[in-house]
Amino acid sequence: MTRIRDDFLGTARAAVGLLREPAVGAAWGGASALPRFTVGGLAGHLAYQVLAVPRALAGPAPREPVVSLLEHYERVEWIGAGIDDDINVRIRRGGEEAAAEGPVALAEQVEAAIGELARTLPAVGARAVRIPLWGAWSLSLDDLLTTRMMELAVHCDDLAVSVGVATPELPPGSVDAVVVLLARLAVRRHGPTGVLRALSRAERAPATITAF
Repeated sequence: MTRIRDDFLGTARAAVGLLREPAVGAAWGGASALPRFTVGGLAGHLAYQVLAVPRALAGPAPREPVVSLLEHYERVEWIGAGIDDDINVRIRRGGEEAAAEGPVALAEQVEAAIGELARTLPAVGARAVRIPLWGAWSLSLDDLLTTRMMELAVHCDDLAVSVGVATPELPPGSVDAVVVLLARLAVRRHGPTGVLRALSRAERAPATITAF
């Protein structure tokens, strides 16, 4: 099994630990740190990053062309979309639907998906996968898992902040992969000079180098 797959599973386990935090269940119907997301909806969106993987592996390899990670992020609709644009409304609705049975059921679903993936991922070869929400393209399996690790890392922090608990520690390999991906996206958005200055020269740093 590749390192990315191991790191994805470790990141998913950190996420399910957060989903089981009593503070998450206690705040389930309240507002989260993200606009228009309830805590439960955000938890559902977090869980989806794991639950989507067995579904992506369930069918035959897609026929849509395989693109690179950066090309994937050039194509996704949610980057730059407004909070009430259709794509973001669908994302929030999907989170609420995933969370509809409550925090215990959601955590159990994610735990079951992790168990399934721990058994099946070692035997999966290098293949393409896709999530239908994207559009007419696919990714390699390991690139898909990198995108899910980024989502898990970012939304674990969002959820932890929303309920006042510590952000979970993630596997070092996951942190490396996510930081590299976000840095590449930040360079694409802001240019290399701004990113270099933000990381090395506080006196010349731009106001932001956010990846999205």
